[in-house]
Amino acid sequence: WGSLHGSVLGIEAALPDGTLLDTLSTVRKDNTGLDLKQLFIGSEGSLGVITKVAIAAPRKPKAVDVCVVACASFPQVLQAVATARQHLAEILSALELLDEASFTLVLSTFPDLVRNPMEGTHPFYLLIETSGSRAEHDQEKLEGFLEAVMSDGSVVDGVLAADSTQAKSLWKLREKVPLAIAAAPAVFKYDISVPQKDMYSLVEATRSRLASLPAASVFGYGHLGDGNLHLNVTSPSADGEAVLAALEPFVYEWTASKRGSVSAEHGIGQMKRAFLHLSKPPEAIALMRQIKKVFDPKGILNPGKLLPDE
Repeated sequence: WGSLHGSVLGIEAALPDGTLLDTLSTVRKDNTGLDLKQLFIGSEGSLGVITKVAIAAPRKPKAVDVCVVACASFPQVLQAVATARQHLAEILSALELLDEASFTLVLSTFPDLVRNPMEGTHPFYLLIETSGSRAEHDQEKLEGFLEAVMSDGSVVDGVLAADSTQAKSLWKLREKVPLAIAAAPAVFKYDISVPQKDMYSLVEATRSRLASLPAASVFGYGHLGDGNLHLNVTSPSADGEAVLAALEPFVYEWTASKRGSVSAEHGIGQMKRAFLHLSKPPEAIALMRQIKKVFDPKGILNPGKLLPDE
């Protein structure tokens, strides 16, 4: 349901000196000075401890529909996405991408939980969900979308869930991907965001880079609607060090070349501190350090996280 930066209305936070900062407003519009709550979102506990939060929660939709469509190429995926935005507009609530490697891995790992809803396999799959208030209206729009993408050739096959049970089954195809990948001896996970048109180029570039390590497998899936790619690589334990050396800093530098983010959802923590400069310029990192010193001059909150060593 979107970014926390948009849904958090206010917070209460305990600062390092014991001060309780109360910005726990629930109003939608407030242009009275600096929006301090935004500093805490994504600060990873380095500025204060959030003790209360007011969140704008969306109403549970009365009608939810799910379909999965297959595409023969990534340009066709992008064409289908453009058509989805045009036809589904305000009821479009999810656009999830799976490549063939991710899709077939889920099928082979969880044969008792998921099944292939189509004949054969295809290079790409899109899971599309709509959420609205009138089932008849939403289904009409979704059927119009399916007719359009089948007619223009951007989609080669597709299936529409007939009820909530089928909808949950289709969602499992996407939700079980991380669990299927986690079964490998060595797993390397990257959570990046780039312009939508460049999302799958990183997967292809990673496969090319790992060509000399044929036991490594590369998977691309994620939140296509937000340009958020989950790039996962698996390998036998014996190849782990060689795979990691090939992946880092390559993945982060490639992402930076597209002016993307090295961490779309999961923050910086300890593992990505050395790569923060690839998403933020020196001036921004310097300001982050100054803000940290204003809030926490003694450096007692979550030390060793987020900011790289000086």
